[in-house]
Amino acid sequence: MRESVFNRALHFAAALAIVFGITFFYRKVLPVNATTVALTFLLAILAVSTAWGIVVSVFMSIVAMLAFNYYFLPPIGTLTIADPQNWVALFAFLVVSVIASQLSNRARKQSQDVSARRREVERLYSFCRGLLESGNVIQLLNRIPAQIVDTFEVGAAALLLADKQKVYRSGPVMPALDLESLKAVVVREEPVIDAANSLCFVPVRMGVRPIGSLGISGTILSRQTLEAIGTLIAVAMERARAVEQLGQTEAAHEGERLRTALLDSVTHALRTPLTSIKAAVTNLLSNPALTNAQRAELLTIINEESDRLNRLVGEAAEMAQLDAGEVVLKLEARPLMDVVTAALAQTKTILGNRRVDLRIPADLPLVRVDLTRVREALVHLIENANQYSPPEDPITISAEHHGDCVVTSVADRGAGIDDPEQNLIFEKFYRGRDQRYRVEGTGMGLPIAKAIVQAHGGTISLTSQRGHGSVFSFTLPIERGRAVA
Repeated sequence: MRESVFNRALHFAAALAIVFGITFFYRKVLPVNATTVALTFLLAILAVSTAWGIVVSVFMSIVAMLAFNYYFLPPIGTLTIADPQNWVALFAFLVVSVIASQLSNRARKQSQDVSARRREVERLYSFCRGLLESGNVIQLLNRIPAQIVDTFEVGAAALLLADKQKVYRSGPVMPALDLESLKAVVVREEPVIDAANSLCFVPVRMGVRPIGSLGISGTILSRQTLEAIGTLIAVAMERARAVEQLGQTEAAHEGERLRTALLDSVTHALRTPLTSIKAAVTNLLSNPALTNAQRAELLTIINEESDRLNRLVGEAAEMAQLDAGEVVLKLEARPLMDVVTAALAQTKTILGNRRVDLRIPADLPLVRVDLTRVREALVHLIENANQYSPPEDPITISAEHHGDCVVTSVADRGAGIDDPEQNLIFEKFYRGRDQRYRVEGTGMGLPIAKAIVQAHGGTISLTSQRGHGSVFSFTLPIERGRAVA
């Protein structure tokens, strides 16, 4: 209060000094006619009105009128006016200066109001953007009071959720923002502004139904801003609930899709070796007259199908371990050719007479890999290319150095994959829509390859065009500071 009175006194003193400064300048330094003096006084009064308000400018108008009369209207040096026309001029000067002060003051207030509105809109925008960052209702409710304090620079905030009768606060409990006060606003359904105690309350409405209330202390916000905050909070809460429900629905759909895919996998892949084993065992038990050669053939079928069944179950277990991050990689610097050679050796029987074209430069840098795991990933890609390509077409394995990684590609000349399916091909248990009943498999090979590559810090991708085959590419980090000898 004392500071405000002192500042106002300084403004009056400055206005008085400006009047005397103009008077001295035109009396002693640059003598001019009375019209020029009057216009200069008016300009000064407008500037003061813009800067310090109407009260100071009216005071300055009266002082300027007296100075103008005393120093510039004849008879000079007295407050007497000899010519009646000067009375009109003096009165016009006073009226114009006061009206100009009022207009200037009104423009200043409008400008201040516009600036205040702009700041409120900016704060509301910032507050709204912060509300959109939370997709969880509980997290959102805990954040809102603190966010209001930070965004609108208030002292404290409290949010009441009516159906739970729970209050979320920005800090310690304040008596002015107690539960009863917040509940009263919900019942009243109208904003409450207590300027004397710097308190604001506003109901939080979803449509026309109040679902809670908000209390703010320390700063008085406009009614429009309070109502906007209440509406934004209600919309954000409803959005967070919708996001949670959508997430739960999507999770349920994903779970159902995985269950369906797993059932499909079991039906068409796991059931095949079990059927073969069952048929061979039944034949052995029911036909004692089998020759040794026939018995050996049936036992070989049982052995091969058991290995196949064991591999399928092992892939599922390995996928679970990779998803859980339980696989520990034994990283070492190796030439990429070591990985390719090991993978081709493992798939030699599967590939048979199919030609494999290698396009791997000899000067590739070493890659930092777990040889066993990366070999397995490459084996899955080679087997995939072998399964979905005509027997007479070759498979191409190529590699190139790109930045801080080596890109390895496996290309086939199969039927290709449609664009909509390319985003699904690395999902667990997913198999091509046109191939799932024609080619045996569980749909686990590509997801395992993806998980292994990602565990090495690399990425895997697919480029395919219908009728022109597919190219699976994956990256592996290079070993810094070392190269192939």
